[in-house]
Amino acid sequence: MKTRTAVVSAALLALFLGALDALIVTAAMPTIASELGGLSLYSWVYSAYFLARAVSLPLFGKLADRYPSKALFNFAIGLFILSSILAGAAETMAFLIFARAVQGIGSGGIFALVYIVLSDIADPAARGRVISIGSSIWGIASVLGPSMGGFIVTYLSWRWIFWINIPLGLLSFAGITLFLVDVREKRRGAPLDLAGAAALSTMILTLLTAFLIGGRIYTWSSPQILSLFAVSALLIPAFYYIEKRAEDPILSVDFFRIRGFRTGNGAVFWSSFAIFSLFAYAPLYIQGVLSKTPMEVGMAMLSLSLGWSLGSLGLGQVLHRMGKKTAAGIGGLFLIIGSGWTLFFSSATGLITCFSAFFIVGVGMGFVTLSTLLVVQDSLDPADLGVATASHQFFRTLGGTVGVGICGGLVVARLNGALDYLYKTADSVNTSPELTAELSKNLEAFFQPEMQTRLAESLQVTFRHAVSEGVLTVFAAVVAASVVCLICCILLPSGSE
Repeated sequence: MKTRTAVVSAALLALFLGALDALIVTAAMPTIASELGGLSLYSWVYSAYFLARAVSLPLFGKLADRYPSKALFNFAIGLFILSSILAGAAETMAFLIFARAVQGIGSGGIFALVYIVLSDIADPAARGRVISIGSSIWGIASVLGPSMGGFIVTYLSWRWIFWINIPLGLLSFAGITLFLVDVREKRRGAPLDLAGAAALSTMILTLLTAFLIGGRIYTWSSPQILSLFAVSALLIPAFYYIEKRAEDPILSVDFFRIRGFRTGNGAVFWSSFAIFSLFAYAPLYIQGVLSKTPMEVGMAMLSLSLGWSLGSLGLGQVLHRMGKKTAAGIGGLFLIIGSGWTLFFSSATGLITCFSAFFIVGVGMGFVTLSTLLVVQDSLDPADLGVATASHQFFRTLGGTVGVGICGGLVVARLNGALDYLYKTADSVNTSPELTAELSKNLEAFFQPEMQTRLAESLQVTFRHAVSEGVLTVFAAVVAASVVCLICCILLPSGSE
């Protein structure tokens, strides 16, 4: 029992570090950019980490079905520690981006291996309860990340947001080394599916890059974005061809014929589309339309993380009585109720209303992610536990990326309309061409109080209306995604109880 507790603690510590590192950088980036320069590369500090994590997730999942989990877990933690040292020592933005990409590979391995190890060592009846603790770690990290980053930058140095991973990572490494024992039989013999891994990685990389930079760096109709989508689309039949002929495919296409695998991953895709779109764009509404302070925005968005954590923890205690399909269905309903409430938001909406609606969405996400992970794991043979677990993590990542990309296009389209109006009326309302140009380059600047004071009242009203219309369109998309999520939950196998 003590050994199992030590393994769980070490695994959760590694998960916390990986989740924290995706968020703690936020508060430090302005300071980092001012010291290292390379402002044009600013967004790639996030994107490199995110893309590398997404690509490595399914690869680590497959490797975990073939090789000892302890060795793979320690490799991922070691890579994460090494890259943290490099990131903290960076002297240029380009080198920091390289270190963040390596860090993303390590965190992808950590995210895959944590849930695989927890599933391996937990008794079948207690698996949901143990994994629910891991799910709640995400919420804790999202609460602590930005505030920790701000504290470290203020009182130490931005470099310590990376170097803090070293002692904690070594502690996790020691726990895994000393106490983890592989209990699951591994599949051996067949050669690694390198062609499938290359095709899958390239397909993921091109697709996610298109959604990350589309509407931001390049327009959606630009040759660059269309080329990325075209390459990704062409790789789908190529990947299918490779996997059908592979002796031990990296991700068997036959798995998608299995109802639990297909609907479970579909449900987490659409739930992630919903919640990550809210994470990204609800703050625009709260600050730009409701005129709340950044502190109040943070309080409102905290409810999403809090609901997710409490939903996962609460479900972990009752899942064995409720059943996985029922829990997923309830989660889907919560998503619809919470997101549906946002359609009634107006300029008179209070902070308590925002908090309540987002909390309900968070609880729904907690229910859906935990229950569908167990459904996907149960849908495959125990020998494929790694692939099952990593696929669920991957579709969660994919759903969030696609959602944020699509919803970003909806918001930007509305704001560009307001910007066109600003160009036409600039002279009549005494708005300088310099101010108009500044907003055209950086629409987010509108949400800065000092920028709003430079705009005429009529233009502020125009922009607020554009933000309101744009984000309410996002809220409608979130409701639609929640409905599709519920449909996937209803279609889960009847035996998922």
